[in-house]
Amino acid sequence: MPEIKKISFVLPVYNEEGNLYNLYSEISEVAKDLPYEYEILFVDDCSIDNSLQIIKSLAEKDNRVRYITFEKNSGQSAALYIGFQNATGDTIITLDADLQNDPKDIPMMLEYYKDYDMVNGWRKNRQDTVSKKIGSKIGNAVRNWFTNETIHDTGCALKIMRAELLKRIKGFKGFHRFIPTLMRLEGAKVIEVPVNHRNRYTGVSKYNNTKRAIQGLYDLIGVRWMISRHIKPIIKEKNFEK
Repeated sequence: MPEIKKISFVLPVYNEEGNLYNLYSEISEVAKDLPYEYEILFVDDCSIDNSLQIIKSLAEKDNRVRYITFEKNSGQSAALYIGFQNATGDTIITLDADLQNDPKDIPMMLEYYKDYDMVNGWRKNRQDTVSKKIGSKIGNAVRNWFTNETIHDTGCALKIMRAELLKRIKGFKGFHRFIPTLMRLEGAKVIEVPVNHRNRYTGVSKYNNTKRAIQGLYDLIGVRWMISRHIKPIIKEKNFEK
């Protein structure tokens, strides 16, 4: 596997003013002990609280903090996609901005990353409501059945990914729920590892089960089509390099 030179932390944000200082501190604390250059890229999805002002204040104090802000609310998939395309690192790490992901899991995940192109977190002990847990379990089971996938927790935002492969993925609404499958289509080796999951520190969840189920089914049909029509010929011989 290619050697890591720079890590880009890509963080989608929507109305998380109460979490951002702690999020920045926790990521910085972990990143400073890693032997890699890094950047922290916030993608603000047109927050209506003080999230953007906080992000700008962090950027003024730390030149490793970069940010993108949208003109109108566009959703998590759009925030991640734009973040991926603008990240400058060869390795991309994503986390939710709600502090439920634990940056202290990153060094452990990087050990697996030595042999894989993507390490997906698995929230085995989720700190969410019963209805949200049930909804996610059903959603993951249906998604795996449709896509012949084995990932237990595609919804876990804590992921480490090879930027070269990740940037090949075409963005569409809801694509963030299928990143392991889409990475495999690009030739990635993917592994899932258990990670810590914490109670939300402040703020409110942006999702509900009914909305996710309707959108997810529509997306599943599209991804299933992509899998069935994916072009992946094996080259036998050529007389030139790239």
